[in-house]
Amino acid sequence: MKLDWMGEYRGVVEALIHYCNIYAGVYRIEKMTYRDVRYSYAQIQVLEYLLENEERGDNMCSIARRLGITRSNFTKITQRLVQKGLVEKKSLPGCRRDLCVEVTPFGRELYEDYSKGVFLRHFSSMFEELEKLTPEARAYVRDALMAAMHSANKDRSDDSK
Repeated sequence: MKLDWMGEYRGVVEALIHYCNIYAGVYRIEKMTYRDVRYSYAQIQVLEYLLENEERGDNMCSIARRLGITRSNFTKITQRLVQKGLVEKKSLPGCRRDLCVEVTPFGRELYEDYSKGVFLRHFSSMFEELEKLTPEARAYVRDALMAAMHSANKDRSDDSK
């Protein structure tokens, strides 16, 4: 059966689906190791967003939303990172109930090691291809992926009703 509804975008959709399915299969598996600490892509993404958040100042709900995960999943991943000594939770001054999560020096080391390897193994070839596009065209690619993500996110929230 020919899938006409995708038209000229079939190749892009197929590549995106293929990537998402591969990634989904390894997302939660603690298959990477740094100095005897095993970690997953899910955990490294949270660590990455926490590091980035030092400048942004978003609350934990906002970070979870940017990652596209639930608050409860964010909390579970953060707890695993605390157990591994990669982050620590601290009470905010004046309010013991409000917590902030900070990346430890060991967490920073692990992320530095990870980022060097992941760039070489996974992203350098993608960046080379994206370099062929103008900055405006790259923004269109980003916007197209964000539109797909927003639609998928809406489907996910509709399913939970």
